[in-house]
Amino acid sequence: MKITAIRSYGKKMALKKPYTIAYNTFSDVHLAFLEIELANGIVGIGSGSPAEDVVGESTAQTIENLQTDFVQQLIGKDIRTFQQLIFETHQHFAHFPGTIAAIDIALHDAFGKMLGISVAKFYGIKTNALPTSVTIGIKNTADTIAEAKEYQQQGFRVLKVKTGLNVEEDIERVLKLQEVFGNYFTVRVDANQGYDLQQLKQFMNATINQGIELIEQPVKVGNESVLFHLTEEERKLIAGDESLKDPAAALYYAHQKYFGIYNIKLMKCGGIYGANQIANIAQTANIDLFWGCNDESMISITAALHVAYSCSHTKYIDLDGSFDLAEDLVLGGFTLKDGFLYINNKPGFGFEKI
Repeated sequence: MKITAIRSYGKKMALKKPYTIAYNTFSDVHLAFLEIELANGIVGIGSGSPAEDVVGESTAQTIENLQTDFVQQLIGKDIRTFQQLIFETHQHFAHFPGTIAAIDIALHDAFGKMLGISVAKFYGIKTNALPTSVTIGIKNTADTIAEAKEYQQQGFRVLKVKTGLNVEEDIERVLKLQEVFGNYFTVRVDANQGYDLQQLKQFMNATINQGIELIEQPVKVGNESVLFHLTEEERKLIAGDESLKDPAAALYYAHQKYFGIYNIKLMKCGGIYGANQIANIAQTANIDLFWGCNDESMISITAALHVAYSCSHTKYIDLDGSFDLAEDLVLGGFTLKDGFLYINNKPGFGFEKI
């Protein structure tokens, strides 16, 4: 089945509410979209939402890349060779993971729809459903509790709390969550590189007995070696995120043993192709998988969910990025029930353009 048309465009989408992390505040998100149409009318849809601060690629650059002759020359290619096409995309756009992810996702979606099976089923489903965490940005304790109550009413049981600006306030917020909600919530923490070793130890000593499930990227990229001052058991709770951009980094950190958990984002590693490479390295090194996201369309969130559920060592998901959008371009893909995400197993990624 031949590819007959390719369309790309960008769209700025408002967030339902602004949120703050250790180094920025966001009120909207700029997304890139790609549509790949086959000769029988099937359309595969992909989306890119790279974090420029992390990977050095802006969404504007993604859109520009998607409009190049390289992408247009996919027209006429056989969708059954989609894995070769993704490999060539990695070679051509080696330093643009958001671009690669958009193409990778669209090709997977078109291929799955053409074949009549879901992408997860194509790779083999290992997990049926996991609870996603929902994110609370950096805010005062009272507002943190208020937002947690909203999530409790919506049926969520796992929180990811952004920290990293003031360790004393971070400790206060986490302890207050435990005081107010007891064991209702599982709490994860994302410091977004905001701690030095002393602050990290201070935070861990004050909160570790409060059931903190994991701590994501506590130290700056390039300073990961300080984590070796933690015990082996403590390092098992540390998830690499901004440090873990590609399979080469995954291999390096597997050898160094700084992280017990790998956070995989399709927008960091270039879609499902790169994600599977990292996942295979992690499995060999006995490292758990934690699937994350930026603020993204349901398109790429669903793609991440499909590949996450095809990996037997997936232990955590943090795929709440589409919840933050005030609008989206597709419906379906997955369903949310009591905080758990379920794929619908329709062909491709199972979403439909609105």
